[in-house]
Amino acid sequence: MKRKEACKKYENCILTLVVMLLNVILMGICFDFYYDLNDDMMMKDIMSGVYTGTPDGRNMQTLYLLGAFIGLCYRLCGRIPWYGLFLCLCQFGCFYLLGVRLTGLMNRRRTGRAAVLAILSLLQWGVCLLHLVNVQYTITCAMLSATAIFLFVTTPETDGVKQFIVKNIPSMLLVILAYQLRTEMLLLTLPFAGLAGMFRWAQEKPIFTKKNGKKYGGVVGLMLAGMVLSGLLDMAAYGDAQWQDFLDFFDARTTVYDFYPEVITQENYAGDLEKLGVTPVQQALLRNYNFGLDDAIDTQLLKQVADYAVYTVGASRDWQAVFREKGKLYVYRLFHGEDAPYNVMVIWAYGAVLAAGLVQAVKGEKEQRRRGLADLGLLVLTAAVRTAVWLFLLMRGRTPERITHSLYLVEFALLSAVFVHRIHSCGVPKGIRYGMDALLLLLAAVGLITGIGTVESDQRQREEVNRDWQDVDAYCRAHDTSFYFEDVYSTVAFSQKMFAGVDNSLANYDILGGWMNKSPLYQEKLAQYNMESAAEALLYQDNVYLIMSDAEAAAQGFGWLIDYYADQGITVSVTRRDSINENFAVYEVED
Repeated sequence: MKRKEACKKYENCILTLVVMLLNVILMGICFDFYYDLNDDMMMKDIMSGVYTGTPDGRNMQTLYLLGAFIGLCYRLCGRIPWYGLFLCLCQFGCFYLLGVRLTGLMNRRRTGRAAVLAILSLLQWGVCLLHLVNVQYTITCAMLSATAIFLFVTTPETDGVKQFIVKNIPSMLLVILAYQLRTEMLLLTLPFAGLAGMFRWAQEKPIFTKKNGKKYGGVVGLMLAGMVLSGLLDMAAYGDAQWQDFLDFFDARTTVYDFYPEVITQENYAGDLEKLGVTPVQQALLRNYNFGLDDAIDTQLLKQVADYAVYTVGASRDWQAVFREKGKLYVYRLFHGEDAPYNVMVIWAYGAVLAAGLVQAVKGEKEQRRRGLADLGLLVLTAAVRTAVWLFLLMRGRTPERITHSLYLVEFALLSAVFVHRIHSCGVPKGIRYGMDALLLLLAAVGLITGIGTVESDQRQREEVNRDWQDVDAYCRAHDTSFYFEDVYSTVAFSQKMFAGVDNSLANYDILGGWMNKSPLYQEKLAQYNMESAAEALLYQDNVYLIMSDAEAAAQGFGWLIDYYADQGITVSVTRRDSINENFAVYEVED
């Protein structure tokens, strides 16, 4: 009897868990789970010990507390792909939490619960599938933030301050976790979280009371406290002089490569860079990303380039013209297919809230009219906030899918939560509710038809490209008494399966550039092989080689390498010593 009562009490959790597990299993059967980008691969390598031989939480992307926790898991059992499991748990866990909340709002109506779980499943397969199987930590951060917003907006009504805070603990924890996973992305979504708070507070009657101040102030205060504590621990972890110097190097590198790449790629800036002390040889190394060859490309030099880019190149831009251009692009992207189906989903969400708000504002009773007008005001505020955030990104020239899709997800979560809240607090006419549900199902179904083919094509391409990487990795590990530096552009296209062929032993190779190059961990990795400098090791150590693809060797040649040593007064030759497969080769540098 007790077991039956427990099952009845937790039937929404059990039902949602079963549906989500079925989705996960089916996705695992149909597709492979990948780390989407080499950023996540590098983070995994650092936290698992592949990079230095010892798991470390200082991966430069997550905050230290989260990185250290995942690193500890690898220390306990290095054969388990903890980072991949963590990302997948976050993503599918978000859908689980959404399912539990939505089924709970159905008041035990079986058809209603089945419908919302079907919609959630269709959203996974028809909208988010590509990001669920090609996993990226930025998207995962956005899913955590979006789920926190949805849970907060749809939190059941309660009068007590303590009850309100307790019920919103999941939302607070999700925001803090998102902050630790990808701080910059979480900060981009905070304006939408602020709108969620404004919406819920506006539902209170009266609005401005001491109790409401404690309720909402308590939630915000605890959430900010968790974020501040996370930040302080992160600052302490990177507190020594070597890490502080590398943080400055990292920021300068990001400024140059992410926001002002023309400074190093366009010839018209070469003369000014020389005046700054950046030689033509160093400019070539910055262009092909192999700047790790030259120890003189340090924090001071890169900060000079970054400052020149910001205060000279940036200041010379016609920002009014840029603003007009980006404004047109913003409107175009909202209504055209480049961002589909995400932009279509957001348009649906605006339409749903607009329809519900208009009906309440026009036909409802006094309180419903007030809430309907509040919804319309929220739509205006949301449109203004999303416009400001998007123009900020477009003006900076940084709009990769992992950021834009993240913003769409968070905005959709906010507006759909408002619509759901209206259905279960004030009531929405059945015609609008069923009509919007049908339209959402149609959008998800169309996405399902096109999305599965897209994922299949993407994964076939990944499998083909990754064969080279697997051959390179296998070759290096088979020659474990040697060390291999890799040309950056020969290796950036590879990705890695999360749960297949897991090998977290120390890797005897590293790229000649990238965002961990010149870090204390990079120096620790070199020390594992008795090296202090890449340039000296390539030239003077018998067991250190360069790996480069035949395509890059044909495109770049080896002038950048020969010229570097010539600039040091050393004449060198580059000799092909071995082939890895039909696309890659191993080279030796000799004087």
